[in-house]
Amino acid sequence: MMKIGRLPVGPGSPPVIVAELSGNHNGSLRRALRLVEAAAKAGAQAIKIQTYTAQTITLPSKAKPFQISHRGSLWRGTTLHRLYQRAHTPWAWHEPIFARAKQLGLVYFSTPFDNTAVDFLESLQVPAYKIASFEITHLPLIERVAQTGKPVLLSIGMATVPEIRAAVRTAKDAGCRSLILLKCTSSYPADVRQSNLLTLPDMQRRFRLPVGLSDHTLGLGAAAAAVALGACLVEKHLCLSRDEGGVDAGFSLEPGEMRQLVRAVRDSWSGLGKVQYGATPGEKSSRRFRRSIFLGRALRKKERIHFRDLLFLRPRIGIPVEEYRKVLGRKLKQNLGKHAALQWQHLLPSSR
Repeated sequence: MMKIGRLPVGPGSPPVIVAELSGNHNGSLRRALRLVEAAAKAGAQAIKIQTYTAQTITLPSKAKPFQISHRGSLWRGTTLHRLYQRAHTPWAWHEPIFARAKQLGLVYFSTPFDNTAVDFLESLQVPAYKIASFEITHLPLIERVAQTGKPVLLSIGMATVPEIRAAVRTAKDAGCRSLILLKCTSSYPADVRQSNLLTLPDMQRRFRLPVGLSDHTLGLGAAAAAVALGACLVEKHLCLSRDEGGVDAGFSLEPGEMRQLVRAVRDSWSGLGKVQYGATPGEKSSRRFRRSIFLGRALRKKERIHFRDLLFLRPRIGIPVEEYRKVLGRKLKQNLGKHAALQWQHLLPSSR
């Protein structure tokens, strides 16, 4: 089983919940530290940030290909460079953010977007790396991350099966021994109807790797369902308040919602249990409220019992209802009144 820092990740262990801080710091280190504190208070076990600069991702161009113009985007009307300039977490903030996380008992790591970011994060001794879904074809970056020997979380949003195979092969060939695939819908926010969570068990079978969910939907249902389908890690964006804005606030959870997510995921995992038939310990006392056989009218000694004479009622204080055929045609040893709970000792031996 792989570990991210001290956290076991895989089948048999409770799902790990990662709070993604992303750009919801709104340009304030103080706010970033408050996000770390909110993640810890909500019950997340880890926080994640992103390590890049606008210059390492794109060019400061206003040309049409560099503009975000598609309908429904939270960032429509801006350029890639302006968005990343606004959203990036200054590298000087990483150390205090990680120090606060460590102080609060949280595991911390990041998503690098180029080799200089990996080198920087290595100097901070992060225990793991995530590859963003947009970077799954960036094989040189995957190779560099894998060469650290740290666990890698590989987000597969938009990726075809051949692209995932290439990324997995690149990581393994470069030395990665702990790899988890994250189902992801790379739209912001993501329509829950496009989550296609049934892909999770197929991912497990196809790639023989643990799986998780990087969730950009607005609610909690996708995460809980993903756990039921095998997800052993859930990543969700966190903001202090959607009303206060933030580049990712529109698809992020507020602290109270993050607490609800933690409970929902844990309940979903706890509810999986094991293959179980028959009464659980908590159900045993309920068995007595099944039906048993009562008399619908008074019967005399040696009178033969017919189906019309029987009532099937709760609780089970008489002969179980499923034994009714063994009662039909039998005679009574004694007189019994209406609504008597019929017992085996009330019956004469069968003459059949």
